[in-house]
Amino acid sequence: MPAYLVIHPKGKGEDVLVEDPDLALSFDHGWAVLSDQDGPCMAIPADSGATITRIDPDEDQPTQE
Repeated sequence: MPAYLVIHPKGKGEDVLVEDPDLALSFDHGWAVLSDQDGPCMAIPADSGATITRIDPDEDQPTQE
């Protein structure tokens, strides 16, 4: 399942993990946009200093369902 960890610079917001089977990351006019089948669910301005890291399941670990 696609998952992205959004880490904000210290004091600028709370870190968040976004997971969804249909989650996709795109970039549009200075924004990082996380969307699913219903449309955008989170947008982060490029100048916020946040980092976005895709979290892939460890292939050596069994997946939880």
